[in-house]
Amino acid sequence: MSNDKILAQLTRIADSLDRLAPPAATPVDLNSGDAFIWEAESNHLRVIPKVNHVDMSILHGIDRVRDILYDNTLRFAKGLPANNALLWGARGMGKSSLVKASHAQVNEEMDHPLALIEIHREDIPSLPVLMQQLQKTRRRSVIFCDDLSFDSDDSTYKSLKTVLDGGLEGRPANVIFYATSNRRHMMRRDMIENERSTAIMPSEAVEEKVSLSDRFGLWLGFHGCSQDEYLEMIRRYLKHYNIPIGEEEFTREAIEWTRTRGSRSGRVAWQYVQDVAGRTGTIIE
Repeated sequence: MSNDKILAQLTRIADSLDRLAPPAATPVDLNSGDAFIWEAESNHLRVIPKVNHVDMSILHGIDRVRDILYDNTLRFAKGLPANNALLWGARGMGKSSLVKASHAQVNEEMDHPLALIEIHREDIPSLPVLMQQLQKTRRRSVIFCDDLSFDSDDSTYKSLKTVLDGGLEGRPANVIFYATSNRRHMMRRDMIENERSTAIMPSEAVEEKVSLSDRFGLWLGFHGCSQDEYLEMIRRYLKHYNIPIGEEEFTREAIEWTRTRGSRSGRVAWQYVQDVAGRTGTIIE
């Protein structure tokens, strides 16, 4: 084979390898916005021009955890020690809303010191790449993963443990991690019970499964709301958005609304408010 043919084949091989190689990480510009979504395939942070969040003042029924998370976020923004936070518990009770509201409130009070970066559950393996990029920046960042949970055959949680608290480098000083989950240990109870009943060393197997939650210094529990709390949530929404409906009418409708849904939560309250706003021609922004 001639040298020219060998060179042509080597060139094709090199081109193929370039196409297979992961894309180079795009330089992070955290000054281009306050909120971003991490796109793992392209190693890129996409700016979110307007974050879908509610005002802290209308979050009701979660007063204690609201204050704790806000204080933790405020300390982090000031450069003081702060903890990773796991918000767990009943669905629809404002876990992700509280994260976004705390970020917005702190930024409003302190001239936008924080970037909020959402990472999807399936992109957790790329978290070390994101951490390396953020370590090179000066702006402080809250990495947020909504509805974080793991299956029995998913080993991603092991890499997440290292990123959060372990390894030689540890977590960058300008990064904190917030996650929401319906489960305190981010794994189904039957998975944990199965480890107890089938593993050779049950206690060690269970410790391995639940130790991820230990990386979160704050465990903030969210529980189902009472009817009075549910109605108070709606009352605050109606007042905040100036939706014209009487107390007696909305109370009767809101209770009926929960019966048709079979549940009572902050999410159900917001869905009812949206229905009333639509019927009364009120714009919610």
